[in-house]
Amino acid sequence: MPVDGSEPVFLDGDDWKAYFRNFKQSAFRLEVHQVYTMPGEAETFSSFLAGEPKPDGFNGTWHQTIRGHAAAGRTMTRAKVVRRPLTDYSRYLFEWCLPGNVDAGENYRIVDLTDKDNPGLPEQDFWMFDETTVVHLNYRPDGTQINRELIQSPNIEKYLAWRDLALSNSIPFSGYRA
Repeated sequence: MPVDGSEPVFLDGDDWKAYFRNFKQSAFRLEVHQVYTMPGEAETFSSFLAGEPKPDGFNGTWHQTIRGHAAAGRTMTRAKVVRRPLTDYSRYLFEWCLPGNVDAGENYRIVDLTDKDNPGLPEQDFWMFDETTVVHLNYRPDGTQINRELIQSPNIEKYLAWRDLALSNSIPFSGYRA
């Protein structure tokens, strides 16, 4: 339950998708988990693990979203925390998902903590929209998403500091991959 005693607000369906349609300047995501178990990715993840080729048009709808925002001057940035050896899920992201996102205009960055202490990043995934709105993405230990919780009256300075910390400890995906 939120600290202020109000009822939590969970986002799903079109209420959730609206945040990606309606942000005005920026969307930032911090990804801290090493495994995500997303039902919508189960089939393509299995195909990846089986060594099958990436399907034509893979993630095409998401790439259109990224391109539309980039063309309008809005930024989409992510910072992904990784530790080597990479999990199968991270390998899937790096080989099938991220190259297309980056090509479409997303600024995807890697925070490799393999040989480093955590510089103070939270253990919480979140999206921050327009530096004002925060949504926590809550997961079980196996990577299954529990819910998406709109944080009411967030301490935005804390989230901005985490974003800046993640970005200052990251390198672009293209540089990491090389």
